[in-house]
Amino acid sequence: MTSSIYDRDLDRNPANFQPLTPTTFLARAAAVFPDRTAIVHGEARIPYSAFYERSRRLASALIRLGVGRGDTVSVMLANSPAMLEVHYGVPMTRGVLNTLNTRLDAAILAFTLDHAETKVLITDREFAPVVKEALARATVKPVVIDYDDPEFPQTGERLGGIDYEAFVQSGDPDFAWLMPEDEWDAISLNYTSGTTGNPKGVVYHHRGAALLAQGNALANFMPRHAVFLWTLPMFHCNGWCFTWTMSVLAGVHVCLRWVRQKPIWDALADQGVTHLCGAPIVMSTILGTPPELKRPLAQKVEFLTAAAPPPEAVLAAMAENGFGVTHLYGLTETYGPAVINEWKSDWDGLPSPERTRRKARQGVPYQALDGLAVIDPETMRFVAPDGETIGEVMFRGNLVMKGYLKNKPATDEAFHGGWFHSGDLGVMHPDGYLQIRDRSKDIIISGGENISSIEVEDALYKHPAVQAAAVVAKPDEKWGETPIAYVELRPGATATAEEMIAWCRASLAHYKCPRFIVFGELPRTSTGKIQKFKLRELAKSG
Repeated sequence: MTSSIYDRDLDRNPANFQPLTPTTFLARAAAVFPDRTAIVHGEARIPYSAFYERSRRLASALIRLGVGRGDTVSVMLANSPAMLEVHYGVPMTRGVLNTLNTRLDAAILAFTLDHAETKVLITDREFAPVVKEALARATVKPVVIDYDDPEFPQTGERLGGIDYEAFVQSGDPDFAWLMPEDEWDAISLNYTSGTTGNPKGVVYHHRGAALLAQGNALANFMPRHAVFLWTLPMFHCNGWCFTWTMSVLAGVHVCLRWVRQKPIWDALADQGVTHLCGAPIVMSTILGTPPELKRPLAQKVEFLTAAAPPPEAVLAAMAENGFGVTHLYGLTETYGPAVINEWKSDWDGLPSPERTRRKARQGVPYQALDGLAVIDPETMRFVAPDGETIGEVMFRGNLVMKGYLKNKPATDEAFHGGWFHSGDLGVMHPDGYLQIRDRSKDIIISGGENISSIEVEDALYKHPAVQAAAVVAKPDEKWGETPIAYVELRPGATATAEEMIAWCRASLAHYKCPRFIVFGELPRTSTGKIQKFKLRELAKSG
């Protein structure tokens, strides 16, 4: 690097440089708004002063237990105050938080505990049976701390000799918590879904977490003191970093231990919820609520959704029920959402078909994301921004993971050419808006022609009887592959395979239309995403 006059005697020092970390957001919220409610859980109301104090107590107690820089603290917790406390208390020790997916089986949990080299495990009694089996399978023997939710007591077996509440109370309420030595230090470890083989451990750093926490607020126009309903599992990408975003805003976390219709509507009405996140299945849960359980809302509620863009009929139904919907896009490797369908007011007057096409786009980068592009993975050149030329979606910047834990080959492959390779295929429109066409593994090649499964699914979603649809490749002797559609109908709706095929043929080239339709409930992940890998296996066996 060439030296300049601005490099002379102008060095970093504690007065002018501190590592970025989201833990500082809670410290500020507690100092400025100590008496404001931070957490609502059942009948409990926890102010920011208590939230901050309990997080410091937890950090202090963990350090006494031997947790330090780079030590993994795994947690198996529902959306509860404890889950919020660990998002601050663990990083305050310079340790690394690993939030476990509460829907996983014992074998995968055991692999995760071993791969993460877990030193401490905090586990909710609700999940005692599967955690007990996982601990029996695992090689590591972490210190186990049992959490008993005071608002929703559970009867599961206690697996350790330490009670979470007593453990927190043993800590120092005035503990001078530790800033990271470097903002590049790991703050959390999240595992990919592992649809084939073992999942990969995605490592986040303090800098990225801090930037996305602020980026969420900025990109989604969230106001000070926003009220956030936790329909999104906090274990998923650290709740898309909204666990930290709400401290930026000194907002309210409304915990939801179980995603159920009545508690959702009660929280929306009683707590004045302004924002919530989730996959399309959460929208279906909200819209499918019996009329007698729905409540009138005094405020408009913003629903932030990922996965497939909602069909126009769903968007209209959400609007009728008092919700605005914003489409986000990202991956575990990008800390959750890093792209937003930035809606422009002049699009409101477009004809419905064109408006729907605009809503189907994933959008533009968050302000905190440096680079988003569609690139030919072979040449590493940008594809033409014509809305037609397909390439791989790639990311670059501070919202990209450090890499995969203990997996250098996978990390090197993911970062080849200086960009993060998402594995998603898409196009870039002339106005700079990204649109996903498919996962690279989901493209169907029939008779030499590429068929986008998303394009076929979009056609199916427009049918009034369809609640959910997934299209995958079915082996075919003549064509190599042919599309097969798995369709979940709305409650009380009926349709035939012939009707569905005819519906697709009305809007798609015939070679793109599914030749087979299978009706039934679709398999989903714990976060509501359709598990296409299971459908691909089913299509091959059938």
